[in-house]
Amino acid sequence: MNLVIKSNRILNIFRITPKNVKLSTKSSTPATELKSELTLDEVLSQSPNRVEPWSKSQRPRKSALSGPRFEQIDLAAQPKPLAAIELINAEPIKIVHERVVACDGGGGALGHPKVYINLVSDHERIKFCIEFNF
Repeated sequence: MNLVIKSNRILNIFRITPKNVKLSTKSSTPATELKSELTLDEVLSQSPNRVEPWSKSQRPRKSALSGPRFEQIDLAAQPKPLAAIELINAEPIKIVHERVVACDGGGGALGHPKVYINLVSDHERIKFCIEFNF
């Protein structure tokens, strides 16, 4: 069957006529180039409040976000939460005399389940959570 006949059948099925088909190559609005306000170093930094990894087992963000999984991904649009290590370091040390302490995470929806910490080791101080409840 001829290609022209096939295309005419398709046009008839969908009731497409040359009058109601509008093909345009010109855009009514000019394309604008989007520019990122962040530099590459800011995008690949560990977190907004931390420049480098805080543990030996943590991979730097620059090497963690590599490979085929992250190709063609806008890294500036990915979430960058604050590093919790800085928040823990900002909390003052609490001295306790009990062998076991518990933390309920502050309760409510933003808290965490109750955690018990056994302090039988030689550590005099432990910085684990924001608040100890004992």
